[in-house]
Amino acid sequence: MLILAFDSTAKTASVALTENERLLCDFVYDNGLSQSELLLPMAEEALKKIGRSFSDVELFACNVGPGSFTGVRIGVALVKGLAFKDNLPCAPVSTLEALAEGLMPLDGILCPCMDARKGQVYNALFTSRNGVLTRLTEDRAISLSDLANELNTRFKGESVRLAGDGYDIAYTALSEAKIPISATPELLKRQNAYATARVAYKMACSEKTVTPATLSPLYLRMPQAESDRLKAEGK
Repeated sequence: MLILAFDSTAKTASVALTENERLLCDFVYDNGLSQSELLLPMAEEALKKIGRSFSDVELFACNVGPGSFTGVRIGVALVKGLAFKDNLPCAPVSTLEALAEGLMPLDGILCPCMDARKGQVYNALFTSRNGVLTRLTEDRAISLSDLANELNTRFKGESVRLAGDGYDIAYTALSEAKIPISATPELLKRQNAYATARVAYKMACSEKTVTPATLSPLYLRMPQAESDRLKAEGK
């Protein structure tokens, strides 16, 4: 199965092509340009590199959140557009699960964190044991203090491994709470569409894909603009 996967949920833009879980080609850019300018040209170049075209793709995937509201919308809209013509299956991948997948096969407690501002992170907890990833919590927006308390209560003394664009703020907060933190290789700290493709393949095998029409973003918190509008209206 040829899978084309995108991640645009944070500062970097990433595209990957896989045959099932085997990586064929990937691109990661972090050069200040917007994802809307990068994703489609990156996909076109990746397909060109392996002598394929969009018509060869059998599964489209993107991280649907949490993350940057604008970035999430860009990725979802692009995948919906590419898959719509032939009504091809789409995999709506959790950004946090993709980050955890990217940490495999490192064992331990995996704690992907996206910066949600206001002293919070978007987070979910996973364990990795002998190459098997197990989800422990749902995706959620959680304060750094509550996350530290949860880790100290459920996994006291156990080391955790961080990833995501909330790495630095989470590292500081958890270190201050005396939670042991295992070092994460630099290349595994950020989102990468290769991990998104691997999760997407598992979703396809479990028949958890969706149609282009039903593919939608996952928002754990109301966009700031909407929150400001409701506040102004007194709602």
